[in-house]
Amino acid sequence: MGLKVDTAPRQNPAPAGSNLTYGMLEEVGRTIVTGGYEGRSFPTEAELAKEHSVSRSVTREAVKMLTAKGLLTARPRKGTSVQPPSSWNLFDPDVLRWLMERKFSLNLLRQFSELRVAIEPMAAALAAAAADSDEIEAIAAGYRRMEAAEAGGDDPLEADIAFHVAILNASANPFYIQFRDVVATALRTSIQFTNRFKGRTADLASHRAVLSAIEVRDSDGARATMATIIGEVMLLIGEAERSGKAA
Repeated sequence: MGLKVDTAPRQNPAPAGSNLTYGMLEEVGRTIVTGGYEGRSFPTEAELAKEHSVSRSVTREAVKMLTAKGLLTARPRKGTSVQPPSSWNLFDPDVLRWLMERKFSLNLLRQFSELRVAIEPMAAALAAAAADSDEIEAIAAGYRRMEAAEAGGDDPLEADIAFHVAILNASANPFYIQFRDVVATALRTSIQFTNRFKGRTADLASHRAVLSAIEVRDSDGARATMATIIGEVMLLIGEAERSGKAA
């Protein structure tokens, strides 16, 4: 039986008395990730406190949290500076959310897709081998939502995400399950791109084939079909790059 995981969007509720810290974390973190500090020095603690009308202690705590996310670094006599994207904790839900607010990038979409193709086909194979009846039903429910979305009865993006996250949850591997935020963010980027580029929604037949393979415990079939789904996205990315179209 796979590990049960709550798939609802996760929040970062602020402890009592720390709303100012979390508000500053949100503002500064988003600014960093969306490129607001490119080409200029990161403000000093005093400048940040004045800019956001908060105390130095609030500023210090927010900077500490952003440093833990890999966005900032502090060095003696050099102050605090923004880290390059290669140092960011890309598995952090806040960082992933802020990434969605950046200007669209085919390069980021390709990187997301490369990660997905390394994870999701194997997760589908594991689900075919290990999922219990409740987990298979959750995958089937995600697929039914996709069918409903095709007819205008559900949100296509959220339905597709529900299907793919249910497969990760059914993999019986807690490491795969931890990729759910990354996969959800990657899907948001990918689906919005493919809908703009090709004017189409998800391929229901391919997703039905993944579900069917999992239901009959066909690990090889589930793996291959999931790889094909993501491979089609990667082909579209290549086509967009060759044509110079990003949307």
